[in-house]
Amino acid sequence: MDTTSSLYDLTPIAWLMAAGVLIALGPLLWVWRRNAGAGPARRLHALTVLTLFLTFDLTLFGAFTRLTDSGLGCPDWPGCYGNASPHGARHEIAMAQSAQPTGPVTHGKAWVEMVHRYLATGVGVLILVLAVATWLVRWWPSIGPKAGNAPQPPPSIAQAVLNPWWPTATLVGVSLQGAFGALTVTWKLFPAIVTTHLMGAIVLLALLCIQAVRYKQSAMQRLPTAVSPALCNGLIATTVLLVLQIALGGWVSTNYAVLACTQFPTCQNSWWPPMNFAQGFEIWRHLGVTGDGQPLDFSALTAIHYAHRLMAYAVFVALGVLAWRMRRIEPLRPQARWLAGLALLQLATGLGNVLLGWPLAAAVLHTGGAAALAVVLTWALCESRREAASTVALRADDNARATPNPKKATA
Repeated sequence: MDTTSSLYDLTPIAWLMAAGVLIALGPLLWVWRRNAGAGPARRLHALTVLTLFLTFDLTLFGAFTRLTDSGLGCPDWPGCYGNASPHGARHEIAMAQSAQPTGPVTHGKAWVEMVHRYLATGVGVLILVLAVATWLVRWWPSIGPKAGNAPQPPPSIAQAVLNPWWPTATLVGVSLQGAFGALTVTWKLFPAIVTTHLMGAIVLLALLCIQAVRYKQSAMQRLPTAVSPALCNGLIATTVLLVLQIALGGWVSTNYAVLACTQFPTCQNSWWPPMNFAQGFEIWRHLGVTGDGQPLDFSALTAIHYAHRLMAYAVFVALGVLAWRMRRIEPLRPQARWLAGLALLQLATGLGNVLLGWPLAAAVLHTGGAAALAVVLTWALCESRREAASTVALRADDNARATPNPKKATA
């Protein structure tokens, strides 16, 4: 095959885009039919929720692709050896598999990788439709069927929910995800690129969650719940800790450092095993080697694993405290229950990865739990707003007046 001419062959891209459109047609038709007669805001809400769900599923399938070593099942992009599917590349795959029977290129891994690309393109098409539709509704509010005499949301909520910049940012994000997906393959699983690809998926989930919550608030005609500054700060701090922990988890997975410690709570029969943090957290390097091309020391993998484990303790405590405080606020109780349950799931799957030798089911669930925690924390942030300082001071004054004075009571 002429490599030079294949660089200008747009056939694989055209077929990939066609597959994405076909995949997206199903969800689009489902949303259209299920919400027949509804206004455009309701349809946008339904499409956003469905896209969020499918993006979460895609994140899980991406974890499955990575954990089954299928990321290089088709070592080029966007096609497979210049073909639209592994079926067209069966001869090239067979030759690669005969040379290396366990991979990285096999027929099974090639199909896993290409299915992931097809699904990712389908999600990209849904996000594109969401962005275009939101701009159309903003430019021409009369688009779509009327909602009859249904009450309209307050202007402040309506403007927030129909803000087209959120879906536009999501469209930019999914475009960048596609670029990093291509780099993941062409750069041969470069750890920094793979980890960034994972973090991009978390950002997409957060952006879609924000839009879904805003649409629901518009439908119910309500504003976020006012919470104390302390709880608001706790939400933000816990979210930052979780993002750092997900990045560390991605770094563990992409460097295959999970099995550097197979004991708990100790590691290698020590509370502080030999660790090389300088090598382990040298970001710009290829997989398994240092920036100088030397093999990565085992102590570097230990440092990567143990840093993730130590951060996990802090995140688990933060999630527990936050869930305990949120349960006292009625509108935030669902999020509190989700946070508590997902924190326990993360603990169980994390221990399963270490003690059971990194089983596939536990590893995929661990990634899914992290993504779900990011969605729930985003949900909680959108459903809450910082209480005004004057309101806090007024409540404190009321509480002080309501509290009896022991000296006066004795007198």
